[in-house]
Amino acid sequence: MCPLTRSDLQRIFEKVDVNGDGFLSLEELNMLLEKTGFKYSIEELESLVGKKSLDLSEFLLFYESMLKQNNGEEEGTDRGDGDDEVDDLVKTFKVFDLDGDGFITSQELECVLKRLGMWDERCGKDSTTMICSYDTNFDGKLDFQEFKDMMLLTTS
Repeated sequence: MCPLTRSDLQRIFEKVDVNGDGFLSLEELNMLLEKTGFKYSIEELESLVGKKSLDLSEFLLFYESMLKQNNGEEEGTDRGDGDDEVDDLVKTFKVFDLDGDGFITSQELECVLKRLGMWDERCGKDSTTMICSYDTNFDGKLDFQEFKDMMLLTTS
């Protein structure tokens, strides 16, 4: 998945910090992870994180470690023939394919980005333009192969 900027992550942190205490509890962090398609129990998450809550800098480190783990950069990780990478892309695709029809429309993209707190009306980008950038068959939506090509381009 394409890396987010520090300001993106800070915005996400602030939105997910429901009680505004400057820390993400495991419950708040788990809500974010569930919205992005990851399922953990609170116990699994505590084992993964090693504490009951994260401040912003710890959240940034957590994000970086998850990104490295998902990209197969963690020490001792063998990505083998790439099946894990494809599985991750399939899971990510399903997060955006809200109606499960096998395509990501501009409406679905915008909806998910809004849900994640990553959509800003003032940025001047619209979801149709974002989709068109990678829509190689010009049908106005992304199929899995187009999505995969986009993700591989943005992470290389």
